Amino acid sequence: MARTKKQKKIKLHPLTEFIVLIAVVIVLSAILSLLNISVTYNTINTQTNKLEQTIITVTNMLSYDGVKNMISNAATNFISFTTLSTLIITLIGIKVSEATGLIQSFMKRRLSKFNPKFITFLIMILAIFSSIINEVGYALLIPLGALLFLFNGRNPLAGVATAFAGVAFGYSISFFVGSIDINLIPYTMKAARLIDETFYVRMTSNLYIMFPTCILLALVGTIITEKIIVKKLGRYVSKKHDELGKTKEIEYLDLQYEEQKKIKEEEREKKGSKYAKISAVIVVLIFLYMIVPGLPLSGMLLDLNETAYVDQLFGENSYFQDGFTYMLALFFIITGIAYGIGAKTIKNDKDLIEKTSEGLSSLGMLLLMIFFASQFISIFKETNIPTIIVVALTNFLKMLPLSGLALLIISIVIIAIANIFMPTSMSKWTIISPVMVPMLMQLNISPQFSQFIFRAAESMTNGITPLLAYFIVYLGYLNIYNKDKEKSFGIRDGIKLMMPYFIWMTLAWILIIISWYLIGLPLGPKVYPTL
Repeated sequence: MARTKKQKKIKLHPLTEFIVLIAVVIVLSAILSLLNISVTYNTINTQTNKLEQTIITVTNMLSYDGVKNMISNAATNFISFTTLSTLIITLIGIKVSEATGLIQSFMKRRLSKFNPKFITFLIMILAIFSSIINEVGYALLIPLGALLFLFNGRNPLAGVATAFAGVAFGYSISFFVGSIDINLIPYTMKAARLIDETFYVRMTSNLYIMFPTCILLALVGTIITEKIIVKKLGRYVSKKHDELGKTKEIEYLDLQYEEQKKIKEEEREKKGSKYAKISAVIVVLIFLYMIVPGLPLSGMLLDLNETAYVDQLFGENSYFQDGFTYMLALFFIITGIAYGIGAKTIKNDKDLIEKTSEGLSSLGMLLLMIFFASQFISIFKETNIPTIIVVALTNFLKMLPLSGLALLIISIVIIAIANIFMPTSMSKWTIISPVMVPMLMQLNISPQFSQFIFRAAESMTNGITPLLAYFIVYLGYLNIYNKDKEKSFGIRDGIKLMMPYFIWMTLAWILIIISWYLIGLPLGPKVYPTL
């Protein structure tokens, strides 16, 4: 009999999708292990600066040891998942400020005066700049982006998308030297010294190219949000069924207006803002004093074992870098409480705790999603499949009989694909740099430009890979603010929403690279694309 209605496709919840992905990875590891899949690649010995050969094979997760490993490490994978701790610490600070009314008041009194497009640009530029300190931007700006849109009467889903796209597709760039430079440059320099033993790479080697790249990416991202994403997501509505079973859309009231009703007394609001400003200045001054060396009891957040200040601030053992998330949370907590006292929006400590707890109540589903996402990422990494893929792609790059601009474009494509399977910068660069840097040096392309190409290429696909640790935070917030409970945002939906950003911001990255290469503009002080 002919069908009168199209059969509905089965749509899994994103949590279930990660469970399915775990099963697929486990089975795939068993198959590839039986096929004896392995690769050989060279790494640079940090002591001798010589190449050492490494052989890696697929780990069978269906084997006795593999199953034992998955079971025994499940709790560790979840607890040690950096995304979890960073997110929770950041959210405590944000929710305290929200519970006391500081965020709502700030948005009403300050940000509501600006054009909504400027707010979008502000989120995008801050998201891009946030990569100066690891991945704090994901935990901070995704929830803030949602609130900025929400309290301005716009769809918070667009705010989530804007913040995530800015951090993800602009992750490897900022206005100044940051943690990524500290991490990549030693490997870039060691790879360059395979050709020239005296070669030196400065921290500022990509400084000049970063500023215009930040501005261009922020502008492109803003246009995409306003012209595509906002229109695609539409109004912020909720769906409910009436007595006849028909679906009705109930548009949410302008939240900015609601907040105006909540804060009835203008004088209290002004007093709260004054208290918040004073506490903010004090907190910032204390934090600044803690990163200034040479003064009495100062510099406690610096790694004083390092000589260069940038290493003290952003180095591997920097207290500033490790504690920056906590510092941000303290800033929001202290200024939020100060506002609450001044505006009398909180009665006592119990009132504050109850309001903050209520704000954190929506995190249950997100925590569940993070648990299974952490297992998926950890198991996939344990199989060695991502390393094998990156090595295979790097070996393919090495064999290509290309030079000049053609080789640069192919290098971008290969690194971008590799990043989908291994989103961690250091893991990729330790494999790719010993091949890419010397190869391009022999073609008169500077190691500093090779490093910039790597940074650009990995940023291009950050936002479309579920193996990125913070992709689950982005997906979780899409579902937290999703009012159509009959249709959740799955992995495919999250990637689909990012595709316009992926396409146009990738083109922006490529335009910057080609322009700098062809014109020969300086990358940094006395550093050019060619040697």
